[in-house]
Amino acid sequence: MGKLQNIINLDETQKELILSNLDDNGRLSCLKAFKVARLIGVKPIEMSDACKSINVKITNCELGVFGKIKFQDAESAIYSKIKQNFTQDSDISCKTLWYIAQESSLRRVGNTVKNSDVEVTNCQLGCFRERKGHREIKS
Repeated sequence: MGKLQNIINLDETQKELILSNLDDNGRLSCLKAFKVARLIGVKPIEMSDACKSINVKITNCELGVFGKIKFQDAESAIYSKIKQNFTQDSDISCKTLWYIAQESSLRRVGNTVKNSDVEVTNCQLGCFRERKGHREIKS
């Protein structure tokens, strides 16, 4: 498990709220992590450290950076919209991608990210800052 960035001291109620939302493999999904952050009163960016503090991993990134979600093919219209927001090379923040998803769906954006050269940066849950070594666009 990665190194803690910040020490998050959770009380027993907060720990139980995290633990009661785990999947069958004992991990917290990306989507549930946002929900749990609200429930336990921490900022989403603190969720990675909160989970690490009790040895829980966050899984199934909705944008395909990590986890085992099955994704479909990329969509050229969504890729074009994403490309307009690149910061450098093919980098784009998680937050910007979630914003773009409001116009279609998070799954459609995830499909496009997973199957393209898009490099997601700055996870809103604090799981990563940069992602390197992504593959070329799949046609």
